Amino acid sequence: MATIINGKELAKKIRLELKNEVDELKAKGIEPKLSVIMVGNDKASEVYVRNKSKACNEIGIAFEEFLIPEETTKEELLGLIEKLNQRKDIHGILLQSPIPKHLDIREAFNSIDYRKDVDGFHPINVGKLAIGEESFVSCTPAGVMEMLKEYDIDVQGKRAVVIGRSNIVGKPLSQLLLNANATVTICHSKTQNIAEITKEADILVAALGKPKFVTANMVKKAAVVIDVGINRNDEGKLVGDVDFENVEKIASYITPVPGGVGPMTVAMLMKNVVKAAKNTIN
Repeated sequence: MATIINGKELAKKIRLELKNEVDELKAKGIEPKLSVIMVGNDKASEVYVRNKSKACNEIGIAFEEFLIPEETTKEELLGLIEKLNQRKDIHGILLQSPIPKHLDIREAFNSIDYRKDVDGFHPINVGKLAIGEESFVSCTPAGVMEMLKEYDIDVQGKRAVVIGRSNIVGKPLSQLLLNANATVTICHSKTQNIAEITKEADILVAALGKPKFVTANMVKKAAVVIDVGINRNDEGKLVGDVDFENVEKIASYITPVPGGVGPMTVAMLMKNVVKAAKNTIN
């Protein structure tokens, strides 16, 4: 039976460390602050924003929320971002996705000052990650790497397979694994004979958004399995991209859903905000 990688516990530990760092920053007259922009009233987004606000509160990070109407124009949204870019008291800016269809999310992300881009989506941060320079890294992939580190799972020289090529998880995580000297393969919807590839993985990451896609016959014995998926099944229960019950029997380590990667995403966002605040000292 696999060892369960407990993201909930690790996230708690990280938040505690961050609280101490925030206290030290406040003693130097710097109060880390996160601004979140939410366009429209997407129900799932409201829950995510609430969780971020709660985490900020717990750690001592100031939190400011901008709820703007669905019919906001591109000019209004970019104008608000520009105002927040200029404000010295704000260290991190986060645009909650999704945003309404008439707005270009890529353009909006690109207009955030890369030094305040705590989501790690700005082309400058993505480029810095690609060439191995210090940057803000997308929170979910950063959380995955933190989990591997916490459980002493060495990725150097290992065969890592990532299923999914999104800009938010698949691509940045592949880059982080590559930077940590893993041999990385990315699988996606057009990949042929996917099970043959995943069966060779020492570290298998599922980030494609399909409930229980990864079955036991796709996993190598004693592989480390990281499940990034969050899906609702027909009963409304949260399930991952991995068939947990069966894969758990053959993996060496596995992340559960919920309680695995999810809590780490918010913890790493908090870490990025604190890092952005520290950067202003220099």
